[in-house]
Amino acid sequence: MNIIALIPWADWLALVCFFALWIGYAVFARIWGRKKGSLIQTTNRYRAYWMAQATARDPRMLDGLITQTLSHTPSFFSSTSILVIGGLFALLGTTDKATELMSEIPFAQTTTLIVFEFKILVLVAIFVYAFFRFSWCMRLYTFVALVIGAMPSPEDFDAGKFDRKQYTDRAAAMVGAAAETFNDGLRAYYFSFAALAWFISPLAMVFVALIVVAILYSREFRSEVLGILRD
Repeated sequence: MNIIALIPWADWLALVCFFALWIGYAVFARIWGRKKGSLIQTTNRYRAYWMAQATARDPRMLDGLITQTLSHTPSFFSSTSILVIGGLFALLGTTDKATELMSEIPFAQTTTLIVFEFKILVLVAIFVYAFFRFSWCMRLYTFVALVIGAMPSPEDFDAGKFDRKQYTDRAAAMVGAAAETFNDGLRAYYFSFAALAWFISPLAMVFVALIVVAILYSREFRSEVLGILRD
């Protein structure tokens, strides 16, 4: 209860708005994307095409190489998240100097030391979440490799010994799950910029969070690449 009393109500309200925008947009993007076709849903079609081609290829070295390439990006972000978390914990040891630096920034709201530390911990929580999403994405791509490696030969599919559509749908769903998980982690990075604006003021945090939502919406539902992939 002490921490609740020590943090100003404006900061609590901004934090609630921040997570409401983040979670609300994630739910909206998932539901609306199934109806209208978001970037992730549109690219899932190409993942299904890829897996359909994989069932007709032998050997499947190309598919294994693609899977390995796709896993490099979440691996990079996972490692980066650990470095950011370490840097934030190091910042906790120098919060007095950091608050002095922030007080010199124009329009930055002056806060107490405990509020400043609380904001850092929120940032830590965001990057911890991102780390778990990216690391799970890496794990999913290992499962994708297993599914591809376990696919029967094209001859067995042609002979009717195995259901080609069942294998294609299962593999495509696995690749799609990895892409969704990566998208969750990347979204956390976007919203971390809004959390950074919290050090200026609670209003700045909400304002930047709205900008992030607008950017995400434009890229997932109105981007030029989406129009190309839909054609």
